[in-house]
Amino acid sequence: MKKLLLAAAAALALGGVASAQTMTMPDGAVKDGVIDLTTPEGVMMANRKVQCSTIDEKPITYYWHGQAYSRRMGERDKKLFDVEGMNIRQCGAVNDAERGMGYKLVSREILLYKDSKTGEVLKTWDNPWTGETLEVMHVANDPVNFTSYMNNRDGSPGAFRGDIMGNHFQMNSTFPLWYPNPLASDYQAEIGGTYHATEMFNFLGRVDELTDPTVDTAPIAVGWARMSDWLPWMKMNGREGIIYMHTAGLKLDSFDDLSDTMKAEIAMHYPKYTAPPPVSDPRKNMTSWKYYKAVREGEEILPER
Repeated sequence: MKKLLLAAAAALALGGVASAQTMTMPDGAVKDGVIDLTTPEGVMMANRKVQCSTIDEKPITYYWHGQAYSRRMGERDKKLFDVEGMNIRQCGAVNDAERGMGYKLVSREILLYKDSKTGEVLKTWDNPWTGETLEVMHVANDPVNFTSYMNNRDGSPGAFRGDIMGNHFQMNSTFPLWYPNPLASDYQAEIGGTYHATEMFNFLGRVDELTDPTVDTAPIAVGWARMSDWLPWMKMNGREGIIYMHTAGLKLDSFDDLSDTMKAEIAMHYPKYTAPPPVSDPRKNMTSWKYYKAVREGEEILPER
């Protein structure tokens, strides 16, 4: 290991999040002046540059926008509304006796549902199947965290999971989700109700920017797609079908580069989303379904609109 700042070394020895503001490259991460994508150390640092920054506790903002559609058997897909999202995050260095060095990412995220014709953030939505006018509940998930290490869970070294085409790279991740729905009963295996969704991510950028050890974060274009059960506030009452979303976006240079719409919503309804959670955040992740349940049961205050 190359010389680390003493504060970082002390924190890593305890297996916790480093409190230092910088993180130097570990041995094996750099070869011939560039981050080596053939070593687990280099892969971990490159992934950290995609997701956030190699500088501990530096806020990074992602932004994306696109559309949401319905799909039901026997009918044409309907465009339901536009979507616009953001995620503000930061990373801190961690260390594990078996999995080696890594980073903890902590974040909060918002997804707004917008009128496709006016671009305005929806307050209500007319359900075309039931005829009801419904209150819209936007996504405000806090936190959305994960930890990544240089070695896999089975102890094998991490590898670069992407494709390189000249000076361009692309990485994609698919997350099939299948877990007990927090809004359903205790008998989901018997009567259904298990939450079923898939999230799909693409990250694209330049190899020279990804592998430059003197630059703390890599410029990234992002694609996000999601298909899932109907959103709970749509009140589809068991009707067959799914909702799917297709979006594209960027890692922004700063929070100030968010759209005026998103910044106005954050200022009015979600003021804590101007900064990520602390890297020591111990909370379990929030999902839109758990958030919906919390609001309906009075654990969260739904913003006035």
